[in-house]
Amino acid sequence: MQRPFVDIWNLVFNVGLMFGLVLVFVLLLINALLSERQSREKLAIAHQQLHRYALRVEDQATLQERNRIAREIHDALGHSLTAQSIQLENALLFLSSNLDKAKTFLEEAKQLGSSALREVRQSVATLRCDALQGKSLESAIALLLSDFQRRTGIIPDYKLCLPQPLSGEVGTTIYRIVQEALTNISKHSAATVVTIDLQTTADSLYLQLCDNGRGFNPYQNTTGFGIQGMRERTLALGGHFRIFSESGCGCRIIAVFPYHG
Repeated sequence: MQRPFVDIWNLVFNVGLMFGLVLVFVLLLINALLSERQSREKLAIAHQQLHRYALRVEDQATLQERNRIAREIHDALGHSLTAQSIQLENALLFLSSNLDKAKTFLEEAKQLGSSALREVRQSVATLRCDALQGKSLESAIALLLSDFQRRTGIIPDYKLCLPQPLSGEVGTTIYRIVQEALTNISKHSAATVVTIDLQTTADSLYLQLCDNGRGFNPYQNTTGFGIQGMRERTLALGGHFRIFSESGCGCRIIAVFPYHG
């Protein structure tokens, strides 16, 4: 009588053990499915947050570009139009008494108007979405320097040492800083020598622009001549911006960015 009882007990034990293992497996499977679902939800939330952050960064970049253009208009276009208004007023004063002087003032006003028109076109050109237009940073800067040499007669000395292509954001920032620096040099510095150095270290991207122009006091010109725009572009990428200049001693601009080769 004991043998059947033992067999029944073993059968019950085996069935119970099997049921327990199946239950554990089911619980593990349910837990894995729940974990996967939670991970997908977290990933979706993270993706939405990243998308919102990207939109905020894009909006901030757009706002900074608008501010830069506003400063450019105030510094350059505003100056040209103010000077033109003065010349027109002078022409009106001499219109009835001295036609030669009136004509001279009108010619100067016309030249100032042409200069203002060039300023508008240049400002609009800088609003292009893709500053590099599909070119490499080296090629884009080379074209920029070629145009600078044609306009100023200055042959720039430059060295671009980039072991690998930069991201679009960094490349555009470097291009804009060089563009703004060259614009300032051609307008205000009366320089005859311009040097540009772009190179990388183990953890930094280093950009330096120098000229031998008339110089200025950087502590008194912190918002004009595109300086603030260059500073904002550098800081937006976590970099450091410095400018060294004094009257009669040219100008040196340094921008350093984080870099991982």
